[in-house]
Amino acid sequence: MNFPTTRLRRMRYSDVTRNMIRETELTANDLVMPLFVCPGENVKNPISSMPGNSQLSVDLLVKECKRLYDMGVQSVLLFGIPESKDEHGHVACNDEGIVQKAMRAIKKEVPNLYLIADICNCEYTTHGHCGTIVDGDVDNDLTLETLASQSVSLVKNGADMVAPSDMMDGRVARIREALDEAGYTKTPIMSYSAKYASAFYGPFREAAESAPQFGNRATYQMDPANTDEALREVELDIFEGADVVMVKPALSYLDVINRVKTEFNMPVAAYNVSGEFSMVKAAAANGWIDEKRIVKEILTSIKRAGADIIISYHTQDIISDLKR
Repeated sequence: MNFPTTRLRRMRYSDVTRNMIRETELTANDLVMPLFVCPGENVKNPISSMPGNSQLSVDLLVKECKRLYDMGVQSVLLFGIPESKDEHGHVACNDEGIVQKAMRAIKKEVPNLYLIADICNCEYTTHGHCGTIVDGDVDNDLTLETLASQSVSLVKNGADMVAPSDMMDGRVARIREALDEAGYTKTPIMSYSAKYASAFYGPFREAAESAPQFGNRATYQMDPANTDEALREVELDIFEGADVVMVKPALSYLDVINRVKTEFNMPVAAYNVSGEFSMVKAAAANGWIDEKRIVKEILTSIKRAGADIIISYHTQDIISDLKR
């Protein structure tokens, strides 16, 4: 049928009909809130480039997790800022590490909050790269052993899921092997499968104190120009045992999210990263945009592209509105 018999506006005149036929619905179930834990007591270090976010000591992090859980947040992704660092990131494998301590404390006070542990070394190495350096570059296979040990330690201390973000070849298989050998066969892996060497990570590097001290991460993170390569990365991670595959960043890579979902029909996560968040906050602070509307539009677009899970610093800002 054509106009005038068909008038598509008929279903747009009422809130009720618009809600009835809405194709993509963003809910609290879709969202994960990233958090940063640091040493000390009663420590709150605001992150200047990420308004509303702070590095929190364990005691304050527990209170923040309780607040988030009470408002409807069901899952958080934890990053750690350790007291000391080393050349290999071995401090991340210690049961008394900062994230391990945080997870034990959170599980004691907020036992039903789902804890996802980021698995990487950049926050824990003196040089800021994601693994052991040999001849000026990250040694892939040596780094796998650190990642495997870190994963086991974090699950032992409360992680419900591990999320390797390092982009080393073979790390999903090695982590799966280590978890299974330790008896953690039920623990899922959410792999940062297509993680791009992106300029959108700038604010995060302030938050996690993880900027590389030399060079860049282009030898292990992906070229932003490539999408076929992303499918190869995802396929390898699925074969190695990934339960969820991730695309990072999200907003500039909606096409990649869609290709991954269409090609593999796997649970797909997308990380709405710090730079994407901070640009919205800066524009809102200048009165240039309606922050609530644009955040919901951005997150809906990520879900519409195919993401089942959205990791976003906007979570705490929008989740109350989604519950209404």
